[in-house]
Amino acid sequence: MPHKRSISIIVPNYNGKDLLEKYLPSTFKAVKQAATAFEVIVVDDASSDNSVEFLSANYPEIKVIKNSSNRGFSYTCNQGIKMAKNELVLLLNSDVRLEENYFEPLWKYFDAENTFGVMGRIVNSQGKLEDAARMLAFQGVKFKATKFFSTYDRTQFIPTAYLSGANALLDRDKLLELGGFDEIYSPFYVEDVDLSFRAWRMGWKCFYENDALCHHEVSSTTKKVNTKKQLYPVVYRNKFILQEIHLDGVNLAIWQVQLLVVEVFLRLLIGKWWIIKAYRDYLKQKSAIKASKVRLQQLIEKHHGYESLFDIKKSIFSSENDWNSLSAGAD
Repeated sequence: MPHKRSISIIVPNYNGKDLLEKYLPSTFKAVKQAATAFEVIVVDDASSDNSVEFLSANYPEIKVIKNSSNRGFSYTCNQGIKMAKNELVLLLNSDVRLEENYFEPLWKYFDAENTFGVMGRIVNSQGKLEDAARMLAFQGVKFKATKFFSTYDRTQFIPTAYLSGANALLDRDKLLELGGFDEIYSPFYVEDVDLSFRAWRMGWKCFYENDALCHHEVSSTTKKVNTKKQLYPVVYRNKFILQEIHLDGVNLAIWQVQLLVVEVFLRLLIGKWWIIKAYRDYLKQKSAIKASKVRLQQLIEKHHGYESLFDIKKSIFSSENDWNSLSAGAD
């Protein structure tokens, strides 16, 4: 019988009072059904909608951390991670509804010493699949994790290239060893991909469990307060940062050419001028990128991990004939 572990549930919040009111009951129901010690931590990112007052009045048992100014997803989650006291950390978006038996299929993964974390199946309000296991693949030297997949063998643990920040259950000690999310990605986007890639490169594993089900109003908060013109420069800046942090040597040099030709020049030809801001903002992060690469390399050496994502692809995701493709995920 798998060993149950104590859980710290961390919910980042920005002007999500209505979401907290709607979805916190399902969170408490699921964790009480799990019959284990738990705590719930809501980190409020300087909301102006009385979220904190709502929590104080209705959920006095919740630990609330208040950011003095809006700092973004990575910083906000990291505050909760630092406060967490239990063995496992569940990173949970405020717009997620957990099924009552959500935790039951997940315990078995943490009986394995090298498990970093596991995520469940995410569907939208119509029951359509929104996130699942992701295949690690490459386009040239650019890595991608856009294809959903499963396995024909239901007894097999399914690896995933990354764990969604919307519902990832993680080993707290390993999470702290990585330093939580890299705040270079603030205010948002791809920080969960980077965290998972760093975990893989330590030699730890990320898994997907199809029977752990949750429902998600995808990007409900981000899209309410940001237009596409505001989002795209941040999204692509962070995609560029992610590639540079996890590529080295000749592969990095090839990707930088690929970046200018495919990612920047071709978009300019079709009038996507926002790519200039994304590229400039990426260049401004060069010193921070270098620091992140140094920290990552030090951890890889400490844990005798994988030198590159290409090694992980070959070791973990190479036998694609064994996998059952589900659909294409979002890029």
